[in-house]
Amino acid sequence: MAVMKVIEVLANSNKSWEEATRKAVKNAAKSIQNIKSVFVQSQSAVVNDNIITEFRVNVKITFEVN
Repeated sequence: MAVMKVIEVLANSNKSWEEATRKAVKNAAKSIQNIKSVFVQSQSAVVNDNIITEFRVNVKITFEVN
């Protein structure tokens, strides 16, 4: 039986929410192994002068614990 653990990660990007999500997984993978899924819990953006300048995500990353 596999044991799973979930962590919450915040990430940002100046291009898209998708890139922010990829960055969250990439950075989490530096310290954890066996990532199985990512759940985008929330998305937000920073607006300056009526232009979106930063995309932010709050994600839950699930990984298998050995």
